[in-house]
Amino acid sequence: MFTVGQIAENCFVFRRDGWDRALIVDPGDEAPRILSAVDELGVGIDGILLTHTHFDHIGAVAPVAAATGAPVWCPEIETPVLADINSYVPWPGFGPYESYEADHTVSGGERLELAGMEIDVIFTPGHSPGHVTYSIPDQAALFSGDVLFQGSVGRTDLPGGDWPTLLDSIRKLVDGHPPETAVYPGHMGITTLGAERETNPFLAELAR
Repeated sequence: MFTVGQIAENCFVFRRDGWDRALIVDPGDEAPRILSAVDELGVGIDGILLTHTHFDHIGAVAPVAAATGAPVWCPEIETPVLADINSYVPWPGFGPYESYEADHTVSGGERLELAGMEIDVIFTPGHSPGHVTYSIPDQAALFSGDVLFQGSVGRTDLPGGDWPTLLDSIRKLVDGHPPETAVYPGHMGITTLGAERETNPFLAELAR
């Protein structure tokens, strides 16, 4: 996990134990740092997976893709943002970023087979219109982007955000996975679904 950029976004580089192929989730910034880690690990990158296209999650996609040769999977309805990042940055002082045309799209329901792993794509809107979560069932792992955090949840005051929709997405994750499932979020620390169900104040509505 690499916490990168001004908004402290979490980028993940992951692989199966002992494998020389890996994947990257949400390279948001600091491409040289991410690429240095890839070099140190001595792995090839089979894919770059995007949970959504807010600028803090995609700012380093283009340089990382160019350096690794890895194709990029992007939520289908958010590909225009990836293709024109700077037009969608909501606040001054960030960027400029290099845009990128997605190599593949996802919309939820797909099963990707990459780097020796089977990865389920789950449609989890609410924070952004096309947001997806990547689940690796046999590893009991979720890359939740900005849907669920340790003790918090994604904001819903940006374009396309909606609280009831976000809560439904979180319910889908909680009900569809064991409580010991690890959650690798887009911000803050790693947690589990069970811990968040029990202690996250924003999930209190799930019990109603």
